Amino acid sequence: MSRKYFGTDGIRGRVGEYPITPEFVLKLGWAAGMAFRRQGACRVLIGKDTRISGYMFESALEAGLSAAGADVMLLGPMPTPAIAYLTRTFQAQAGIVISASHNPHDDNGIKFFSGKGTKLPDEVELMIEELLDAPMTVVESAQLGKVSRINDAAGRYIEFCKSSVPTNTSFAGLKLVIDCAHGAAYKVAPSVFRELGAQVTVLAAQPNGLNINDQCGSTHIAALQAEVVAQRADLGIAFDGDADRVLMVDHTGAVVDGDELIYIIASDLQARGTLVGGVVGTLMSNLGLELALGKLGIPFVRANVGDRYVIAELLERGWQLGAENSGHLVCFQHTTTGDAIIAALQVLLALKHRGKTLAEVRQDVRKCPQVLVNVRFGGEVDPVSHPAVKDACARVTESMQGRGRVLLRKSGTEPLVRVMVEGDDEVQVRGYADELAKVVAEVCA
Repeated sequence: MSRKYFGTDGIRGRVGEYPITPEFVLKLGWAAGMAFRRQGACRVLIGKDTRISGYMFESALEAGLSAAGADVMLLGPMPTPAIAYLTRTFQAQAGIVISASHNPHDDNGIKFFSGKGTKLPDEVELMIEELLDAPMTVVESAQLGKVSRINDAAGRYIEFCKSSVPTNTSFAGLKLVIDCAHGAAYKVAPSVFRELGAQVTVLAAQPNGLNINDQCGSTHIAALQAEVVAQRADLGIAFDGDADRVLMVDHTGAVVDGDELIYIIASDLQARGTLVGGVVGTLMSNLGLELALGKLGIPFVRANVGDRYVIAELLERGWQLGAENSGHLVCFQHTTTGDAIIAALQVLLALKHRGKTLAEVRQDVRKCPQVLVNVRFGGEVDPVSHPAVKDACARVTESMQGRGRVLLRKSGTEPLVRVMVEGDDEVQVRGYADELAKVVAEVCA
């Protein structure tokens, strides 16, 4: 069934514009509480990133859940994967995250986790959607939900992250620069790496509600690149606003993306004889990753873009590792969802095992030139299925003569068409990408 409200990663949009309004989020809290309560007594955790609108939406969700008779436990600003972990450890029926991830402060969204710390099952999302269209009611006064705050949430999550590496692990002597994107990781991430012995310089860890992802973090990595070189650090780590996405910078200032990072983790696990299955990437994963894994005999499959699809493929196959090149890395041997801090720790552990630098290890993946152009669209036209766009894609694909691929897809979180062209000639690839983007823009005009 098609969804009216839920996208690939919850419900997201511009603050103050439907559905990201206090009224809708109040109703969403009630609908979610009613759906969760059908399974009995209900406890729901709420966490958020550092956007100023998080205060407003936290209160709205709290009121809606309480009206439905669900007890609420507030976590405050915490990484998205921390909510997944704490939902499990507190044996809650669900966890809710108020975040728009890598988007600017004037966007926000609501994401859900099941009691197992995974994405909500489809049937639960559909149940919530049905309830959203029903009249809102309030349970009897004696059955209203109660609200409490978990004061030691950060400490619990820090210890969980540290437990993902062996107890005797020390990163003493490792000089790191960490960019927290003025987001949800601003407290916990520096503590994790410092407590494991690393020397840490921290960037973008002074959130004011408006500066999340603003020229910082994994989507704006120039400041981290400059600081790593200036500090002569071993490497840099960039998180996004809710810390489910990570990119790295080697000591030369070169960016290391999700494709390269998952290869480093997978090859290390294989070398230690602990790799289960293969690696799940996406339609956007670079061909170079697939070829590099193939040389090691590690299976590789592609899922649709979106971490929920990567996770679904992992669950179906019983594998542990998945990634998007944008930096969502899933390490199922440690957690139930994409976790930027845990993924970064696994990369550091791999470098320690091999006794090599990030710049050296990343050379094992020889990436094919890949150009991505975003085209904004609106209105009723579906540019991806438009005949003119299809014809242009077919023409470009034929011109590459089997030495590349074309992918057009609509973003699940923004009104964008992502035009991707990959091949063995960078100049040619960029020209094709610009050509296709121009056709898409003309169709959308």
